[in-house]
Amino acid sequence: MDVTEILTRYAAGIKDFSGANLAETNLSGVNLSGANLSDANLSVANLSGACLSGANLSRARLNVARLSGANLSRANLTQANLNVANLIRADLGEAEMTRAALIRAELIRAKLSGATLVEANFSGADLREAALRGANLRSANLSEANLRGAFLTEAILEGANLNAADLSRTDFSGSNLRQTELKQCNLNRANLKGADLSGANLRWSDLSGANLSWANLSDAKLSGANLTGADLSNANLLNASLVYADLTQARLIHADWIGADLTGATLTGAKLHAVSRVGLKTQGMICEWVDLSPEGDRSEIVHLRLEEDSQPFFNEALPTVQIFIDAPLDLNANLALISTYHQIAQTYPALSKAPSIEVGVRQTALTFTGSNSELFILAYIGIFPFKDAAATQANILALVNRLKGDDLKAWGIREPKRIRQLLTAIAQSIDPAKLTPSLRSKLSFFQSPTQTLAINSSNQTLHLYDHPTFGKPLMNQGTLMPQEG
Repeated sequence: MDVTEILTRYAAGIKDFSGANLAETNLSGVNLSGANLSDANLSVANLSGACLSGANLSRARLNVARLSGANLSRANLTQANLNVANLIRADLGEAEMTRAALIRAELIRAKLSGATLVEANFSGADLREAALRGANLRSANLSEANLRGAFLTEAILEGANLNAADLSRTDFSGSNLRQTELKQCNLNRANLKGADLSGANLRWSDLSGANLSWANLSDAKLSGANLTGADLSNANLLNASLVYADLTQARLIHADWIGADLTGATLTGAKLHAVSRVGLKTQGMICEWVDLSPEGDRSEIVHLRLEEDSQPFFNEALPTVQIFIDAPLDLNANLALISTYHQIAQTYPALSKAPSIEVGVRQTALTFTGSNSELFILAYIGIFPFKDAAATQANILALVNRLKGDDLKAWGIREPKRIRQLLTAIAQSIDPAKLTPSLRSKLSFFQSPTQTLAINSSNQTLHLYDHPTFGKPLMNQGTLMPQEG
């Protein structure tokens, strides 16, 4: 069947050319949209500029075919063979390409947005500046592919193989890269903002200058990775492996990396404002200095020239506020407490994280977690539901006024005046009488004596308030006045 016969039949409304042998034919610029070319042999054919929109090319052989500028949007290319094909600037938008073979194919600036590419084989393919926005590449093979400058925003790459691929300056923002193989990749200056990389294998990859802000890297394998100058602010690095990783001058502001393994890692110049240093593995770490300034502008440098300096710095305790109540928490009191904290959190999100509760036979312990600088605020807000609130809050203000020099640094307070103003504003804006009054006032739990402690990351403890009868159940607690600050 030659080209003339095909075009004649197509013009007559015949679109079924399944199994046709069209190898090495010249079909450039032809319109075969919607045609059935399943199982056809189009190897080495010239289809450049052809319109094959909506065509059925499932299992078709298109090896070494010329398809530059061709329109294959919404075409069915399931299990098609396009190895070494020229698809430069081709339109494959929303195409069905499950298990298609595109080994070493040229797809420079091709349009593949919305395409289904599940288990497709792009190994060694050239996809520079290709558009793959929202494409489904689940379990696809992109090993050694060139995706430099490609657009994969909101794409699905879960379980895909991108080992040794060139992904420099590629946009993966918001993409699903869970359990993806990215070993020895070039991700220099790639945009991975908000991407899900949980469990991904990024060993020995180059992520220098990459944007990983708000990315999920929990349980990710980053051993030996180059993260110099990378932006990891607000990233989730829980239990990530960063063994021998290079984080020189990386931005980790507000990152969460509890449980991370930093054995042998380099962190000199890392920006670590509001980063917990609890539960880390840091043996053999190299770190001469870190930047703790809120903006990462080097205005607050901590020097750690010796390993004996860095070990205590990177192995702190979890800062907590503990409120002990001299009564066991029952169901009614629990409901009232939850409701009260929920109301407060609407105004002060610092209390949006619920405290852990431990109920004993005689006492109840509430534990709030936060950074050093948040402890006084958490204590000030957390005590609101209790009768001892006013006395506890007066003590907190008095302590903030008394702390000076090294004590201020230990408790993360840079501007005592600002803390005082904030605490005063909180007291003025929250009316304890309006916090579930009908139930709280009837429950003895909230009238019970309390003790409030703050424990910073260096395990220093401050007694913010102790009721005189706390822990003395035989005394008539109801007749005693609260302790004054």
